[in-house]
Amino acid sequence: MTRLSVEMLAADAPPPITSAGHAQLGIAVLAGIAVIVLLITKFKLHAFLSLTIGSLVLGAIAGAPLDKAITSFTTGLGSTVAGVGVLIALGAILGKLLADSGGADQLVDTILAKAGGRAMPWAMVLIASVVGLPLFFEIGIVLLIPVVLMVAKRGNYSLMRIGIPALAGLSVMHGLIPPHPGPLVAIDAVKANLGVTLALGILVAIPSVIIAGPLFSKVASRWVDVPAPDRMIPQRASDELERRPSFGATLATVLLPVVLMLAKALVDIVIDDPANLTQRVFDVIGSPLIALLAAVIVGMFTLGRPAGFSKDRLTSTVEKGLMPIAGIMLIVGAGGGFKQTLIDCGVGQMILDISKDWSISAVLLAWLIAVVIRLATGSATVATVSAAGLVAPLAADMSTTHSALLVLAIGAGSLFFSHVNDAGFWLVKEYFGLNVGQTIKTWSLMETILSVVAGALVLVLSLII
Repeated sequence: MTRLSVEMLAADAPPPITSAGHAQLGIAVLAGIAVIVLLITKFKLHAFLSLTIGSLVLGAIAGAPLDKAITSFTTGLGSTVAGVGVLIALGAILGKLLADSGGADQLVDTILAKAGGRAMPWAMVLIASVVGLPLFFEIGIVLLIPVVLMVAKRGNYSLMRIGIPALAGLSVMHGLIPPHPGPLVAIDAVKANLGVTLALGILVAIPSVIIAGPLFSKVASRWVDVPAPDRMIPQRASDELERRPSFGATLATVLLPVVLMLAKALVDIVIDDPANLTQRVFDVIGSPLIALLAAVIVGMFTLGRPAGFSKDRLTSTVEKGLMPIAGIMLIVGAGGGFKQTLIDCGVGQMILDISKDWSISAVLLAWLIAVVIRLATGSATVATVSAAGLVAPLAADMSTTHSALLVLAIGAGSLFFSHVNDAGFWLVKEYFGLNVGQTIKTWSLMETILSVVAGALVLVLSLII
């Protein structure tokens, strides 16, 4: 970013709500993040409350009037929920339809029937990536754990040889690929193009998940050679159903929003004329709201009807899909409030002023910031929304491609080294029957490899595109 572009950005931006200098703002940012980290890790306070309190502490130390700090927080919360809240809700509904109708089981059973021997870890990556596309990470784990345990037991595989690829597939979707909450919030904060981010995210995700999944699982299975634990395997959704959707219909439904969003991105590149009717049509059908809404409506027929769902059952499924996301929505919204408080206090401009003479890449800076917050808070979503707020001003004069890569750098950093302050760490430990050391040598290291490889690929792409 040139000095001229920074000055133009400063002239266009609204005046900050505080007159604090760089030193005071820097202290305010560190104090705000420290409060968030302390409340989440030490006092086990919900991330929504922690982000809210941290935002107010940031504003107070920066010298902002309390009423203006509150306005900044609530404005950011409202705009974030308005921007991505509906998308998160639609993704949750689609995921619940997929799980309850037996569509997820159909995908799993069909792929496993075609795979065996050395191909099994690769099949697990494929299963987790497809099934995990519309699902939140924790829900994906619960859904896939029975499959992982059954495959490991029946095929006499090391649990890590099967489990690590499945976890890698879920995690890469969570960190890099919309419509997951983290990437959506980062896209909204950075004002990146969703279709381009999705396309580049898939490009980065494929080699990253191969290295962190099937390849690393060979090493992990030697380090931690444990069988599937003797425990009761939960009943699958389709065990209670007389029928379930076909493989083709299920796969088409899951991939429909991705296809529509990628088609929009492709048409935008090929035609590049906002007045063109074709481009205008694809701009509508390829928007994330319409793409996900279309998938949900189609899913009611392709997933719900074959499973024999009545209208009441469909309504119940939609309601149950929405209930678990309240906490996620609040965390994402509060993250947006924290981001807006950072911006309104002038922190974004401070970062521009300080970093304009640095030789460090904006992409690398975004990755590093996300890594630090991830290590401190344990939450990939908190790391993503906080880092996005800090580096969003850097994207002001970036190209469409580079702003998308900035989002992916943040997402990659947010996956770095899951440890004891991350709920996902304990989920993996308990489901797989591991001790803390074994979980670190497998799950935590897998997350780190995924983060570093994806971050490196994003950095390389930023240099050559």
